[in-house]
Amino acid sequence: MTVYIVGALVPIVFTLLLRSSKKVKKRGVPVDVGGEPGYTIRNSRFPSPVETSWEGISTLAELFEQACKQHADKPLLGTRKMILREVEVTEDGRSFEKVHLGDYEWLTYGKTFETVCDFASGLVQLGHKREERVAIFADTREEWFIALQSCFRLNVTVVTIYASLGEEALCHSLNETEVTTVICGNKELKKLVNISGQLDTVTRVICMDDEFPSSANSRWTISSFADVKSVGRASPVDADLPLSADVAVIMYTSGSTGLPKGVMMTHGNVLATVSAVMTIVPGLGSKDVYLAYLPLAHILELAAENLIPAVGGIIGYGTPLTLTDTSNKIKRGTKGDATVLSPTVMAAVPAILDRVRDGVRKKVDAKGGLAKKLFDLAYSRRLSAINGSWFGAWGLEKFLWDFLVFKKVRAVLGGRIRFLLSGGAPLSADTQRFINICLGAPIGQGYGLTETCAGATFSEVDDTSIGRVGSPLPCSFVKLVDWPEGGYLISDSPMPRGEIVVGGPSVTLGYFKNEEKTKEVYKVDERGMRWFYTGDVGQFHADGCLEIIDRKKDIVKLQHGEYVSLGKVEAALSISPYVDNIMLHADPFHSYCVALVVASQHAVEDWASKQGVAFTDFAELCEKEETIKEVLSSLVQIGKKARLEKFEIPAKIKLLSTPWTPESGLVTAALKIKREAIRKAFSEDLAKLYT
Repeated sequence: MTVYIVGALVPIVFTLLLRSSKKVKKRGVPVDVGGEPGYTIRNSRFPSPVETSWEGISTLAELFEQACKQHADKPLLGTRKMILREVEVTEDGRSFEKVHLGDYEWLTYGKTFETVCDFASGLVQLGHKREERVAIFADTREEWFIALQSCFRLNVTVVTIYASLGEEALCHSLNETEVTTVICGNKELKKLVNISGQLDTVTRVICMDDEFPSSANSRWTISSFADVKSVGRASPVDADLPLSADVAVIMYTSGSTGLPKGVMMTHGNVLATVSAVMTIVPGLGSKDVYLAYLPLAHILELAAENLIPAVGGIIGYGTPLTLTDTSNKIKRGTKGDATVLSPTVMAAVPAILDRVRDGVRKKVDAKGGLAKKLFDLAYSRRLSAINGSWFGAWGLEKFLWDFLVFKKVRAVLGGRIRFLLSGGAPLSADTQRFINICLGAPIGQGYGLTETCAGATFSEVDDTSIGRVGSPLPCSFVKLVDWPEGGYLISDSPMPRGEIVVGGPSVTLGYFKNEEKTKEVYKVDERGMRWFYTGDVGQFHADGCLEIIDRKKDIVKLQHGEYVSLGKVEAALSISPYVDNIMLHADPFHSYCVALVVASQHAVEDWASKQGVAFTDFAELCEKEETIKEVLSSLVQIGKKARLEKFEIPAKIKLLSTPWTPESGLVTAALKIKREAIRKAFSEDLAKLYT
């Protein structure tokens, strides 16, 4: 018994002593910079922006070659073997593909580098010239990474395109960049064939899959990935390495508004972000295992997959649909990617973390009884501790809850996660705390854009606060400038507020063939530093950490003059258990807001079951007046709790039963809502909400 008393008392005494002596840690400090007047913060540990963390390395090609020579015999890239692929048909006639995947099969650093060199030589032998561009149009997989590094060795600019991109945006991206060679999968090849008559410059297609229609288009030379490697191995070509200022990637955004824009990134831009993140993730090194499943056409994933080899780590490939044992495409009774790989580090977008949270809660609620009570107690005790209470679960009690309750939750992602990186969109406070407690791992929430190579801010491992995105990365300066129209000024008290402007070596060159838009949002100051105007609005806390509070273009003025920030309200309301996705709509000719709500099927059906509401299918349930009333009531309660104004909370809602997916064109590949596309698709529904 004595040991339990000591285990409970020691953390309390330690916390009291720590609190009495603790000062606010300065994570970011003011700095004098050029350009437009504002309030600027830099990382407290780095007086000047970091450009590279490796002596003598100035490009991604050099960084990769150095890593392969240092770790030649160690595994680098892993892909799971396909054992079985089958189609399951449900009772209502819908069919779903299910797969049974085996263990990971590995390529060593040395073998990967050899394959990269072979593929690069093969590209030259096919007739691809240095000044021509290659597009990679495929889901994330090891061939994607190999193709990328092969192009880097030839100083060939890679055009990255999301595999989920629609035909119009795909055609625009390929024609605008005058791509001559497209590297894709079999699924993407079919999309290319559909628009082949609209493609002006494509002459070569390389398919990553062995099986493909060789006569898909008589205008193209179609080769397999394996054949290109074989040709290159037989006729090797010397590398033509790039310089730091050379354009490595033209990355097309996922197009949340209109056609996508191509962001030009140099080797130096991406290397600066990679170098900065390495200084933030604690102890990142050769023992780390990274699960790669996000789109490599997204800068967050591309930076991560260039960083892991640089520190000697391992990359195992997966997909969002095979991530866990209960993922949609995993055959029941077989294992998901995370279970087999047991990663230590992962990157994620908030939508994925929300799914993990909802999946765990769904299981806990389904068990009910003692198991649910035990989970709720353990969660509340740990939440109390993380929020700073010395009467929460510390010491031996924490160990007990980890062993009895949270160990099973951690097994969902393999049981070894020690750090999660979240980016791409704001992470809700509820999800952040849930992941912290249940996975027992810190979440480094970052803020950045494609235009800044994901570089801007990043929360440090010992920062347990919520709702903030950390201090500036070592590669970035972050400035706030006045936005008088929105009422945000750097002179505001108690915290300076304004539009967020990012400067430093990670800020990209601009938009490809779009000088007008480039001049609008990119500026170079009198000291030669490049700045990007984000359009986001933020405020700095006393410790130098940034909080995103608004978005300039999401501001709508209502009939009586009130301003509504659509994104801010959506982020606040999305924590409702009934909400899978939400889009707030404000009409300047009306005095109230409305919303389209994609309902969470599990939560809504569970409510209906408890209330005795009869329904034949989920679509019918979403149309019922009592269901709409219940969901709207939930949104009102959450809105009030988040201190939203009455005019910010939707007065009417439309419940939708069908999820928004990248394939539907209603959300981006990073799962951000495409506001204009949704407005157009549901224009009649939005009009009815105002009648």
